[in-house]
Amino acid sequence: MYAKPNSGSKVEVNLKDLTIAVLPFVNMSASEENDYFSDGMTEEIINALAKIGSLKVTSRTSSFFFKGRNIPITEIGNKLNVSTILEGSIRLASKQMRITAQLIDVADDFHFWSESWDRKLENIFEIQDEISLIIADKLREHCGHLEIQEHLVEKQTDNIGAYEYSLKAKFLRNKWNPEDVKKAISLYEKALELDPNHHKSHLGLADCYSFLGTTGFMPFEEAWGLTIKYTNQALALNCQSSGVHYQLSNQAFFIECDYGKSLSEMQKAIEINPNNAKAQEFISFLYIIAEEREKARKHLEIALSINPLSEETHFFKAYFHYMMKVYPRSLDLIDKCLIANDKNIPAHSIKPLCLLKLGRFDEVISYFDEIPADVVIKGEKTGAIGLAYSLKKDRVNASRYLEKLTAQAKEANGYTADSYLFMMAAVSGNKDKAFEWVIQAIENNSSLLLLRYTDPLAAPIKSDPRYEALKKTIYQTESETESVRQKTVLLDALTTSEYSSRLLAHISTNKPYLNPDLSLRSLAKQIDIHPNHLSWILNQSIGLNFNEFINQYRIEAFKANAKTQEYENLTIEGLAYESGFNSKTVFNTYFKKETGLTPKQFLKQ
Repeated sequence: MYAKPNSGSKVEVNLKDLTIAVLPFVNMSASEENDYFSDGMTEEIINALAKIGSLKVTSRTSSFFFKGRNIPITEIGNKLNVSTILEGSIRLASKQMRITAQLIDVADDFHFWSESWDRKLENIFEIQDEISLIIADKLREHCGHLEIQEHLVEKQTDNIGAYEYSLKAKFLRNKWNPEDVKKAISLYEKALELDPNHHKSHLGLADCYSFLGTTGFMPFEEAWGLTIKYTNQALALNCQSSGVHYQLSNQAFFIECDYGKSLSEMQKAIEINPNNAKAQEFISFLYIIAEEREKARKHLEIALSINPLSEETHFFKAYFHYMMKVYPRSLDLIDKCLIANDKNIPAHSIKPLCLLKLGRFDEVISYFDEIPADVVIKGEKTGAIGLAYSLKKDRVNASRYLEKLTAQAKEANGYTADSYLFMMAAVSGNKDKAFEWVIQAIENNSSLLLLRYTDPLAAPIKSDPRYEALKKTIYQTESETESVRQKTVLLDALTTSEYSSRLLAHISTNKPYLNPDLSLRSLAKQIDIHPNHLSWILNQSIGLNFNEFINQYRIEAFKANAKTQEYENLTIEGLAYESGFNSKTVFNTYFKKETGLTPKQFLKQ
């Protein structure tokens, strides 16, 4: 026997082993126009793998950073902090598709699995599910215990035309500019003409309209009215969609000014899909504005681990440092965001506030004349400059800008200017005026109240007893519902011992490891236990993943075969195949790991 149960003691697993990035599948079709299909397949596999609770899957944003770039796999793996990378290609011709996929071990830079499929387009959901399940199985065999559902991809629609329209729409939507988003809306509408119950098209429209409303490329009330309409339709069709609950959280925050509801919906989004990086970012934001610093830090770290290359994630990191009063670090991160995208509106909103806290008032006064004109928000410009003059103790100019700000706050869409009236009152020490604004904002359901109330610039009013009392009202939650994800103990000690003995006896008697096509699922079937239970026993009781466990037997078989006359005429590669290996690379890699020698060095001994 080479492996023995460890009497039920807990085996520590390196969490980096259970990480994967899915690189964009390469479009091998004759037309570049089919990029939408290869990108869509990539995203569907990312979403499918994200459903496996203990597997950390790099987000689409960070994975797609490497699209079309010729960068070594080890470098990509290190940048994304993952142990395994999936890459593949798709060739689409008429209604047929050829898909190839391979898994790469980042540390050793070798392909430990590859496969190809020829399928009809009408079977797209079945092949997505098949590929995702096989990948999950191979990850479990190579990396460690995963509890895998029976299916990872559900059939979205019976109408392939609707699905193709939705993929094309998503391809355009992901460019996040008004022109392409408006084209995406038209395509989503075509998808819904073919299948009115396609929930992902309803959700796609909600995403499009919320983007146009938030960025000011469509009247706010009209855009959010449509967002609410399509989100509710998506919810009615699929209440277990993480994306739907993410949108409901945004609505609760920006439209209803309901902090508790926003937090609760975002918790649901994360419970359904812990790998939803946008949800992890937003819940970190929700916690930091409520001054729940450690919870905010925890979710920000998760977001950064899932989406390490995202400009948006790094903005949330900058905002976290601003709220933590680490202004130089925040400013440094904001500047990096702006180097990547000089039209990053949220970054331009926070940078002047950072400069104010650092005492760099003159830079704020000139700031808005030095940035792209189309990202300047009138109320923000007037408010930030007014704050700069107020903090400089320039009463004449502070009064002049306060007058302008008051006039702008009365205009249609003057809510940003209105929120700066609170900030002006706070920095000037006019506590009664500041709290008067807060009471009015509560009555008006102002979402900017949620954003501004705990801002570091409001520090002069925080010692007032009214501050803490109102804070409890503003950031009110019904209860703390955040779930703590814990490892599930699948089997008790007695069952673990029984199953382990059954496994080891079968290995010893029947030598299934000599079959090069042996998989965790097929071995589980041979000993009549569930694959999830076998995975648990191997990783938590014996302390090895499936490949480590089986390959140690194969290596011992190789050693034994090398000493017998029956196999003396075989090459090293031939001996490896007789011992159950079906890949020269895998054999050499595991042999060196197990013995510290190459096969040639071993045979010379």
